[in-house]
Amino acid sequence: MRSRNWPGKFALVCATISLHAIAQQPTLTPASSLVPAIALVDAADAPQWQALVKAAGWRVITGGVPSGSADSPDARVQTLAAAVAQATRDGVDPARVYLAGRGAATAAVFYTISRVPDLWAAAIGIDGSPQPAIDTDRLFAANFTKVPVLWIGRADADPGLAAKLQDAGLSLEFRPATGVNNQAVLDWLSRHHRDAFPSEIDCETNAPAFASCYWVQMSKFDPEERNDMLATTRIAAAASASLNLGAFSFKPDEPGPGLLVNGLPDRYNGPLKAGDRIVALEGRPVENARAYLDAMAKYTEERPIVATVQRGKERIRIETRVVLPRKDAMVTARVQAKYLPADRELQIVTRTVQEMRVTIPPQWAAETRLYWNGLALEKIEGPGCYVLSEESELLHATRCP
Repeated sequence: MRSRNWPGKFALVCATISLHAIAQQPTLTPASSLVPAIALVDAADAPQWQALVKAAGWRVITGGVPSGSADSPDARVQTLAAAVAQATRDGVDPARVYLAGRGAATAAVFYTISRVPDLWAAAIGIDGSPQPAIDTDRLFAANFTKVPVLWIGRADADPGLAAKLQDAGLSLEFRPATGVNNQAVLDWLSRHHRDAFPSEIDCETNAPAFASCYWVQMSKFDPEERNDMLATTRIAAAASASLNLGAFSFKPDEPGPGLLVNGLPDRYNGPLKAGDRIVALEGRPVENARAYLDAMAKYTEERPIVATVQRGKERIRIETRVVLPRKDAMVTARVQAKYLPADRELQIVTRTVQEMRVTIPPQWAAETRLYWNGLALEKIEGPGCYVLSEESELLHATRCP
C-alpha cells in the first residue's frame, strides 16, 4: 500500500486486519423479504465480505470503477451510489444498507458518507485512517449526523484522531482491533436502520452533484444567499508541507534507511527515480518515512531546501523547495430542517441555497405550514415533491415536474 505525496488524493495505508481473522458470524433472519446489504468502497474486498455475511443472508454491493476515473473519488462515490439504487430495486432493504471498507478504503468510507450521507444506515472502517479523507477538505461533520460509524483501528495511534472527529460532531465509535469478531461487527451494524424521512436533517456540500439530504435536494446554489446562522462544518485538512519534487509514493511505515520512493506516476518528469531514498534534508539525516513526515509537519512557510538522495551507490544533491498545500476558496451550501408535529410546521434553514426540492410524506402533509429562512408557505397542498425557490423575499412553490 502507498501514501501519495500530494494533497487532495487518498493516501493508501497498509491494512493489518484480515476479515477472515474475525471469528464466526451470527445467523440473522430478515424481518421481511427485503434483505440487508454491505456496500463496499473497494470491490476487491467482495469475496471476504461475501464469506462473512453469507450465513446471515445479507448481500454485498460493489460499484466497480468507472472508465478513466481511477483517480476520481467522486466518480467512485457516484458509481457506488448507483449500484445501491439498483440493489434496492432488486430486493435490498434501503433501510439496512451498510457502508464498509478496510485498510486504505477506510478513508473512502468517511469520504463517501460526506458526499452521499442519506444512503447509509451505518458504516464501518477496519484499520486504515480517515485522515486522507480529511485532507481532501471535503469532510463535513453535518453529514454524519444520521450515519454512525464504527472505526476499528490501532490502539497505539488512532484514538487521538477519533476523539478529534467526535469533538467535531461525528457520530463515531472507536474500537481497537483486539477482541473484535464477526458477530460484533454484524451485530453493531444491524442495530442501525436508515429512516427515509427523519424529522431532523442537517447536510453540507460544496457540489450540486452531492446535494441530496434525505427529503431535501439542494438544486441551485447562490453565494450571495448568505446565512451566518449556519457555519460550515468542514473538518480542516492538515497543512503538512511536502517537497516540490512532483508526486511520488511511499509507505508511511517504511523502516528506512531514509524515505524509499517506491512509485512514480506515469509521465513523471521530476528528478526522482523509483527506488531512490531521500536520506537527508538540509544535511540532517532522515531516518525513515515517519521521520520524513514529522519533518514536513514542522514547516509553516515555503522555502528553498536541499535534499540528499541515495541512488544505488551514488548520493545526489537536489535543490528543491518546501511547498505548502494550496487551499482554494470553497463555497459550501448547508441545509438544516425539522418537522414539528405538534405545531404542524416544517422549518427549513439554508445557506447559499437559491432553489431546492422538498419531498413531503403523507404523514406530514395535513395542514402543515412550511417556513424557509423565515419565509412562509402557509399550507402544503398535499404530499409529494415541491420545488421551492426564493425571489424578492417571496417564497415560490411548485410541484416537481
